[in-house]
Amino acid sequence: MYVPPAFREDDLPTIHAEMQKIQLATLVTLTENGLVATHLPLLLDSDAGEFGTLYGHLARGNLQWRETMPSVEALAIFTASDAYVTPSWYPSKLETGKVVPTWMYAAIHAYGAVKFIDDAEWLRDLVSRLTDKHEASFPQPWKVTDAPGEYVEAQLKRIIGVELPISRLEAKWKFDQRSLEADRLGVVTALEASSTPGNLEAAGVMRRIEEKRKG
Repeated sequence: MYVPPAFREDDLPTIHAEMQKIQLATLVTLTENGLVATHLPLLLDSDAGEFGTLYGHLARGNLQWRETMPSVEALAIFTASDAYVTPSWYPSKLETGKVVPTWMYAAIHAYGAVKFIDDAEWLRDLVSRLTDKHEASFPQPWKVTDAPGEYVEAQLKRIIGVELPISRLEAKWKFDQRSLEADRLGVVTALEASSTPGNLEAAGVMRRIEEKRKG
């Protein structure tokens, strides 16, 4: 991923926190037939290894787990906090006209040697943890044990586990860091006036970046 110095994020807790928030990731691997990508929720264990370990599962019918070349590292992509920025939000537009549209976003690339796991108990523990994470905000969280045992057993036979110990991370926070302060604040104000969740989240990221600038 192309990451100019102004957009590089190196703080591991910050990167991990963003990965924990993102609901859906993309797992990309190389096979003899070319690149294959699967969109799936991934669970991060930030304490497993230097950069953490990702866990998830694929449908057993997905040939990615059978055809992935183990000698080539896999890539898990996380994207979030994105927002389109129109030139009209920049005060400098009125002064010089030298502005263009852009896009704000956070993107994380996690690399590592992926393993595919065919073990019922391992999978049961994984789907239980994934479920607990994503059900936590509901008034009455659903649990795997709420479903009939035989039904759960049948579902577990239809999936394959994914384990990706992260060997390196690339994180890009592209939020107008190279623009003039007046233009940055103009964008934040416009985003905060929006009712779009993505815009509001991007505005929050920009506010935190501005606070870091001020020390």
